[in-house]
Amino acid sequence: MTNEKVEQIKQEFVEIFNTNIKRDGAKELLDFILMTDFFTAPASTRYHSAYAGGLAEHSIKVYKRLLMLVQNEYGENWQDTLSAESVAICGLLHDVCKINTYKVEMRNTKEDGVWVQKPYYTTDDPMPYGHGEKSVYMVNGFMRLTREEAMAINWHMGPYDMRVKGGSFALSDVFYLYPTAMLMYMADLQAAYLDETTEKFAKKQQEQGK
Repeated sequence: MTNEKVEQIKQEFVEIFNTNIKRDGAKELLDFILMTDFFTAPASTRYHSAYAGGLAEHSIKVYKRLLMLVQNEYGENWQDTLSAESVAICGLLHDVCKINTYKVEMRNTKEDGVWVQKPYYTTDDPMPYGHGEKSVYMVNGFMRLTREEAMAINWHMGPYDMRVKGGSFALSDVFYLYPTAMLMYMADLQAAYLDETTEKFAKKQQEQGK
């Protein structure tokens, strides 16, 4: 991703944030995010949006997917059920747990019979608090989340959450009690697999001349 594209994504994120998120502590939270690697970090090491700027781009895509899901589910008066502020908070901030987590290292790769060094992303989490729960913890350090927002961010990994893989049965109760959590999981899944993974494979096919 070019520096120009990274800057465009940063401006779009800030615009969505400032337009929708107004509660106490929002400015301080945004100031913190702007001082981190959030806008240059990848969204993953090798799956969806695994490139510089991917984290912020993924967050915007999840926000847009969540907005569409909420509007489709609740209709014209959707804001009677979930505010535009809540949609922006959940979509934009669900992955702040990844801030300052990805590092670039080098490894040897053979290309055309010649060994060359290639950069790749690895993880080095300075605060191994979890995933969704870490994002809740970080956001709550600046501004107060509603119960619905906290649940949506906390469980946005759905069945891929390590707590669920470890045997927790809480997820089904969460989805029943807090519908936004289910919509948030769907938005994250759609962004990763429909928007981003599809883009990756389309690019690969283009490079292969298909």
